[in-house]
Amino acid sequence: MMPASADTIYALSSGALPAGVAVIRISGSKAFDALEMLTGRELPSPRKATLCSIRNRNDEIIDQALVIVFPGPNSFTGEHCVEIHSHGSRAVMASIFAELENLGGLRPADAGEFSRRAFENGKMDLLEVEGLADLLQAETEMQRQLAVEQSTGKLSALYDGWASRLTRARALIEAELDFADEEDVPDSVAAQVWEAMALLQKEIGDHLQGGESGEIIRDGFKVALVGEPNAGKSTLLNALSGRDVAIVTDIAGTTRDVLSVDINLEGYLVRIFDTAGIRETQDVVELEGVRRAVLTAETADLILLLQDKDSFPKQNFESFKNQSYLRVRTKTALHSPVLDDGFDLSISAKEGIGLSELRSMLRQEIEKRVGAGQTLVPARARHKKRLEETLNYVSDALDSETLDLAIRSEYLRLAATSLGRITGRVDVEDLLGVIFSEFCIGK
Repeated sequence: MMPASADTIYALSSGALPAGVAVIRISGSKAFDALEMLTGRELPSPRKATLCSIRNRNDEIIDQALVIVFPGPNSFTGEHCVEIHSHGSRAVMASIFAELENLGGLRPADAGEFSRRAFENGKMDLLEVEGLADLLQAETEMQRQLAVEQSTGKLSALYDGWASRLTRARALIEAELDFADEEDVPDSVAAQVWEAMALLQKEIGDHLQGGESGEIIRDGFKVALVGEPNAGKSTLLNALSGRDVAIVTDIAGTTRDVLSVDINLEGYLVRIFDTAGIRETQDVVELEGVRRAVLTAETADLILLLQDKDSFPKQNFESFKNQSYLRVRTKTALHSPVLDDGFDLSISAKEGIGLSELRSMLRQEIEKRVGAGQTLVPARARHKKRLEETLNYVSDALDSETLDLAIRSEYLRLAATSLGRITGRVDVEDLLGVIFSEFCIGK
């Protein structure tokens, strides 16, 4: 792991200006010197908010601010840290930054640099860092819950526990290899090891099955609106989003491209995709729209197949038959309210009929995928990939009964290494730039 930079860094860690209060964070060996230069007084007591005058080099008052000092290693980054809570005007921020720029050894922080220093100084592992990034970006309640489980170390504790079990298994195997002739090593040791590893294999497999639910919560449940032209797809998109996202006309083929909108459905992020009407056409642009519509539907978690007629459409939509879909009759205000047996729901987006029932159905479909209760699940594709590697290595160790014990032990070592790459316990330098680039400057 690379050592933390010797530079002292600073940045605005609160929201966009102007604001009622703005928070400037300073971290590094010269953080306390910088605060003494800004206030012209000795440091206040650690972790205690103190009212101070922030002054420029001519001893003129810039602002009255609350300052808090966090001596390292008991700080977010593990270094000496300072927070300045001042009035959030652009003029105040510009004046304070101008003073900091004139101090030697200080520089503006890069994106995610505070969190990276926290990782490099052992204050957080990679799972907690990624959870913090997800928490900062969370827009729905379920995204918040998922991020909190990561950022507070619950998921790390689970993976560390598995790694400890792998290490113990390897230690017992080594004992059997090194002291095979000694009475202190019972014959049943190997049997205990492989029973424990079979249990671990099942736990990791069950955990991986929850990976889809983690991705749905984090990235959104994708719903594609599919149907013939003028079936009411764009009208439904506008109704679900509560605003005019798509152009609606009586002209068939108005929608040529894929439009999308995100909605918060009782704590879940749902991405609704409005697609071009699927029909036979010679129009080159519309043909491309149909192609994109089919592609969007094939990658969606759920298809809403919209029809404004009682009979099946001419298009059979055979390519979607192996996917999850609901058949919805639209424009129900213009038809008999009695549903044909082939439909799951009847709505009128224009009149607002059936929309609450549709939202309820969408919620039920989501909960089928993620489960009713929130549990620890892998939230990112990176985590799933490493967990799959871990599971494969454990399976190789269990399935290789005819191989030498040393080789089976090596499989368990590789499994532990894959787990360690999730939390950052082993070589992960190639991941750091990608992970920390997701953060804002002040984090």
